[in-house]
Amino acid sequence: MEVILLERIEKLGQMGDVVTVKPGFARNYLIPQRKALRATKENLSVFESQRAQLEADNLARRQEAESVAGKVEGLSVVIIRQAGDSGQLYGSVSSRDIAEAVTEAGATIQRGQVVLDRPLKTLGVHPVRVRLHPEVSIGISCNIARSEAEAEMQASTGQAVTGATDEDEAAPEPEALTEDLLENPTGEEVQELIEGGESETTESTSDEEEKKGEA
Repeated sequence: MEVILLERIEKLGQMGDVVTVKPGFARNYLIPQRKALRATKENLSVFESQRAQLEADNLARRQEAESVAGKVEGLSVVIIRQAGDSGQLYGSVSSRDIAEAVTEAGATIQRGQVVLDRPLKTLGVHPVRVRLHPEVSIGISCNIARSEAEAEMQASTGQAVTGATDEDEAAPEPEALTEDLLENPTGEEVQELIEGGESETTESTSDEEEKKGEA
């Protein structure tokens, strides 16, 4: 399907270009979002009559975006998430999460302006691109950590903090848990106790039989 672009679309073209796109992309995104019109003679005439106003509006939006870009460029936002020792998150960080973090930092953006190929699923400092305007993009950092302390460490070293957390290191040794486990055993521990009891019983029975044989 041929459409007339009403603004610059990355990898497609500039405002006023007539380009060919897949019908679904045009119907579900470009046309409903008012980023393009069907390339008919009638629409071409409408576009040309409104071109000056569209270009003026686009220029105003671009200048506003450039003003915001000066404040946000290089921003680093911290997002706290739970993760395993390998650094794999229990879940993921999406464009919505990043947009909310940037907004909390003082610059309002929408999730659609955060450019992510896929959700982030590991600890560390991740570079993220934010498209403030079709012609204005900036780079920010998303620092995903299990705590504020880890985030500070990652920011200073540039490396993801993996391995045991402070909570893991503070966990008591298995021996220290023995008494509590006996009071509140789990299913596996109950089975171990049963098997242990059976073993002791078997050994006791064997001892008695040996004594009888000697007698």
